[in-house]
Amino acid sequence: MCGRYYVDETTAEEVRNVVRWIDKSLIIQAGDVHPSDQAVVLTGIQPCLTAEQMAWGFPQYTGKGLLINARAETIFEKSSFRDSARQRRCILPAGHFYEWSRAKEKAEFYREDSRVIYMAGVWNRFEDGNRFVVLTTQANASVSPVHDRMPVILKEHELQDWVYEERFARYILERTPILLKRRQEYEQQSLFDFEE
Repeated sequence: MCGRYYVDETTAEEVRNVVRWIDKSLIIQAGDVHPSDQAVVLTGIQPCLTAEQMAWGFPQYTGKGLLINARAETIFEKSSFRDSARQRRCILPAGHFYEWSRAKEKAEFYREDSRVIYMAGVWNRFEDGNRFVVLTTQANASVSPVHDRMPVILKEHELQDWVYEERFARYILERTPILLKRRQEYEQQSLFDFEE
């Protein structure tokens, strides 16, 4: 699951380097991005990668709450996401994302080899504007000690293919994400973690 992520000036610089078209009025705010917030999203709306603002979360059909994540394993099957998975894939750039353990301990996950994490997503049009969700998959070895789900992570050279090539997108969704680094201020220790 991904319930919050962080964007900073480094993320904004990388977005400007990766996209060919960016709305002049687009302001990339530094700080945490929460569900329902407006965030920078990379799409293929133009014939090239484009940066624009969208709100995080699809409205639930009941009218209460938001769907903020979609499972990669079922994205092409679920009616809420199927058309978006085929035609409206997007990318969420971040400095890092957060996960919480069952003990409510917060951890930050980031890439050591890149200044930006590119998370896979899909978007759709709603009455109040365009909105996105983050795609999640089974956690890899670096995230699983904290949470059993994590965002689908893209490498920079895969961004165009993710947005424009459905066959490649299906391949990415079946792949185990790259390993990440973890920062954690505090980690609960067991009473029995000692050597005799």
